[in-house]
Amino acid sequence: MSNIKFSFIVLAVVGLGGCQTVAQPKLTVGSTGLSEPPAADAQVRTERINFKKLKQQENRPIVALVLGSGGARGYAHIGVIQVLEKQGIHPDLIVGTSAGSIVGSIYASGKTAEELRDIALSMKANDVRDIKLDMKGFFDGQKVENYVNQQVNNTPLESLRIPMYVVATELKEGKKVVFNYGNTGQAVRASVSIPSMFIPTRIGTDEYVDGGLVSPVPVGVARDLGADIIIAVDILAQPMHTETTNVWGMFNQNINIMQSRLAEEELKHADIVIQPDLREKGHIFDVKGRAMTMQAGVDAAQNQLNTITTLLKQKHYPFGHSIQQLSAQD
Repeated sequence: MSNIKFSFIVLAVVGLGGCQTVAQPKLTVGSTGLSEPPAADAQVRTERINFKKLKQQENRPIVALVLGSGGARGYAHIGVIQVLEKQGIHPDLIVGTSAGSIVGSIYASGKTAEELRDIALSMKANDVRDIKLDMKGFFDGQKVENYVNQQVNNTPLESLRIPMYVVATELKEGKKVVFNYGNTGQAVRASVSIPSMFIPTRIGTDEYVDGGLVSPVPVGVARDLGADIIIAVDILAQPMHTETTNVWGMFNQNINIMQSRLAEEELKHADIVIQPDLREKGHIFDVKGRAMTMQAGVDAAQNQLNTITTLLKQKHYPFGHSIQQLSAQD
């Protein structure tokens, strides 16, 4: 399979998740519909991590890290997290779509940035790739689900150390759906299911596909959840750098144009936007390419570091704090 073909496949692997349906302009809570019922303490945890209450008690802003879609470019998210972590910047919540949901959920489970890097460099094709011919696609996604669950030690979304919200698209009506409880791997699988490539992920009676179709950089979700400062990482391909001399390039360009327009509107509402310089779409299983992509994330985050730290200091952000520490005290 060519790099270009596989790049499209990777767009699906970074999908969405959550237990909430986003109704513009407000975020409303609904049933996840996950095949596994939510944990008994799901509602308790949702109430326990009350961002408004934390803000008042700690006299500090609520910081959200928003990780966007972008296929193999998702490795750049790890580089960004490395830089933030070194500065003692730990998000109170993470919102991820497509590739961002994979990186975000594993990070939210308690892995360090260095552990994320090791996981990324050691991933093999057979870990996440499963071919299954079907009228609706030719990748099943079950291995993606299993891989993510393995990395998070089968921890459900509502029990991850950092509150994690995964964005996906409900296929029949094209609605944006946000998951934050239930089977973590299944939510991510739904979020990365690129239409016509991945077989849609069935959850309950509904089918879900790539969250990047409706929200490639889900800033609005983070704002609706109560975030005061949003650090958004945009790894989308820029149309001006896309090869359009063949059918796959044209297909890629169609996606790029659509997503760039959506992202442009979403990013207007972010406080900090980090955009790694990724002009070539790498192969998801190219180890050298993974390292280069992560470094692009490091470089982009470092370029914005002064702006980030200045803003956080102005808002009295406690560098080095941990959301799990604060929620445990609540």
